Amino acid sequence: MKVRRQTFCLLLSYLLSAFLFSVNAQTIVVPKVQGEKEQILYDILALALSKSAPSISLSTLPEVLNEAQLVSEVESESVDVMWSGGDKEKDDRLQAVRIPVLKGLLGHRIFLIREQDKARFATIQTFEDLLEFEAGQGRFWGDTQILKSADIPTVTTIKYKNLFPMLEGGRFDYFPRALHEPFIEAENHKDLDLVVDSNVMLVYPYAMYFYVNKNDKRLHNLIYRGFEMAIEDGSYDELFFSNSMIQDVLTKANIAQRTVFRVGNPHLHPDTPLNRDEFWLDIENLK
Repeated sequence: MKVRRQTFCLLLSYLLSAFLFSVNAQTIVVPKVQGEKEQILYDILALALSKSAPSISLSTLPEVLNEAQLVSEVESESVDVMWSGGDKEKDDRLQAVRIPVLKGLLGHRIFLIREQDKARFATIQTFEDLLEFEAGQGRFWGDTQILKSADIPTVTTIKYKNLFPMLEGGRFDYFPRALHEPFIEAENHKDLDLVVDSNVMLVYPYAMYFYVNKNDKRLHNLIYRGFEMAIEDGSYDELFFSNSMIQDVLTKANIAQRTVFRVGNPHLHPDTPLNRDEFWLDIENLK
């Protein structure tokens, strides 16, 4: 009887160890990384998971999917995590890890414009002046509704890559981009004579989040807990502010010299952690 009990205990221990190994050694699937501006998102996710579940590894998709496709893939559990700006549709269909991935950088917008329009944009002094210009946006992007709610004239298209030739061709006047985005994009589209406006910044409360399947509470909690740990021990700020793209952007953006227009976000999720100052970028300290 004693031998049987020992054998049973050993078997149970083995099965439990095997189960824990399979859980902890999980590989999670994430979107394909497109350049520096997404590499930092991948690195932040990897940092968070290294704190709470160090044996989890990340595997990227072999091809780029648009946002609508990624939402469907996370819903069907073909993709484990995606990163995206928050909006009602994603919040209804998926589960957000409610810590802003880039300190709310997504809600600090400067404009990609045609080089020939630099003088026109330099004359903007009031929000009413800005309303004389048309913005270009992705149709399904969360902040597109923010612009429309602020009565900012907005032209949309489904594909991100279409926005650059549309801007160059005069279909709209400016492409609002998060602080970390337009300098790289201008460099990558030199043939289109696009530049970054140096006069205006549009600011609204808006965050990018990691999203997981609505039923995957465990992965949600691992990312959230790891993210909190990285914020508390300073490794998140170290990663963020030492990133060469972020350093370059904060220098080039010249925030102190810009006219800042602030608009509200009526689509903000009620659980947005606006009271957690450590989660957000303080542009006053960057001036």
